[in-house]
Amino acid sequence: MSILVVGSVAFDSIRTPSGAVDRCLGGAATHFALAASFFTQVRVLGVVGEDFTAEHEAIFHARGIDTNGIERVAGNCFHWTGEYRENLNEAHTLRTDLNVFEHFQPKIPDAYQDSEFLFLANIDPVLQHQVRRQMPRVRMVCGDTMNYWITGHQQGLARVLRDLDVLLINDGEAKLLGEEANLVRAAERIMRMGPKALIVKHGEYGATAFFGDHSFPGGVRNRFFRAPALPLAEVVDPTGAGDSFAGGFFGYLASQPEITPGQFKRAMFYGGVMGSFAVERFGTERMQALSREEIDQRFASFQELSHFDAE
Repeated sequence: MSILVVGSVAFDSIRTPSGAVDRCLGGAATHFALAASFFTQVRVLGVVGEDFTAEHEAIFHARGIDTNGIERVAGNCFHWTGEYRENLNEAHTLRTDLNVFEHFQPKIPDAYQDSEFLFLANIDPVLQHQVRRQMPRVRMVCGDTMNYWITGHQQGLARVLRDLDVLLINDGEAKLLGEEANLVRAAERIMRMGPKALIVKHGEYGATAFFGDHSFPGGVRNRFFRAPALPLAEVVDPTGAGDSFAGGFFGYLASQPEITPGQFKRAMFYGGVMGSFAVERFGTERMQALSREEIDQRFASFQELSHFDAE
């Protein structure tokens, strides 16, 4: 099954307590695609500038990712500069250069029209809606957003939310969007906006899924599910963790013939696995060196972490 992801292919300049890098490959679509590619076929819709070289594209091709949907235009790629201090869950933006991304208008190749799964990464809700409208036959659509779009683009975001099967955001964004300090009440309000299910990411503390009446045919027995995060001795770069979580989660779901509550929960574990690998090095370095055997071994560690035997 093919996933089409629309989002940024960018360069990041990052400083953390572990060190610093300048202009490493990043962007929401990049991190998502690399993580998802371990489970299923991935197609990328985005825009890059002249500073995106054959060497950068080879990173996608090494994982079998289809880059025919990446438009090449004059100028430079989106570039984010930021740092993480003592609290590695909080990124401090120092500079954002939209560059070629400022005028990005998604153009979906005809060959991508048979994509069965669609992921709307964190971009302008107007662009997310445009892509969703052009892909009416997808089997499942998931999306992401952030504080900037929640506070300043409510009307556009509302259109996107109405068409989502699953929304993935962090806990601060969930409380902001739901206008509730209590996460459970915030989740209930968000699902009334359209998403059939909500995944709230808690960084180093895992993720929580909230299910509504229409999340699955026949409903669900429990309205909540919490997947843990693996305790790590060192976190080098948290930048791509959330997008890698989304890639692992959605990539696994797309690889399954049927999406059940059990497979949904299993997918959350794979999301946690991919997020835990992403933070071990800067940029895409860890994903480039990762093997499926390592993924399966860490998945087993996640299972053991959450297993409980009553004595």
